[in-house]
Amino acid sequence: MTIAPEKTTVMVQLGLDDEWLSVCELDRLTPGRGVAALLPDGRQAAVFLDRAGRVHAVDNTDPFTGAAVLSRGLLGSALGRPFVASPLLKQRFDLETGRCLDDDTVSVRAYAVRAA
Repeated sequence: MTIAPEKTTVMVQLGLDDEWLSVCELDRLTPGRGVAALLPDGRQAAVFLDRAGRVHAVDNTDPFTGAAVLSRGLLGSALGRPFVASPLLKQRFDLETGRCLDDDTVSVRAYAVRAA
């Protein structure tokens, strides 16, 4: 009889204040696509797995429209910086800093994220 090895679950966690919040299993993420995660305070985070296998998270709300849509944006890179482009007006947000690449006066929150 062969016993299958136990599957190790790797969770995606966001850094909120001084604690880590588990939002989903890593294998639930599709490279190049995002998902929205509801946070304890009612806000949403957009969580992404890029094609290089790195996990990123930013606020899900597009600051230009107020719509919670960044998790449905397109991933790309500019000058080696990963970004998500809003599906509405196409502004690009740096996934590491949250800074809008098209308007220096605008940004979204970027979350510390880990797979553990």
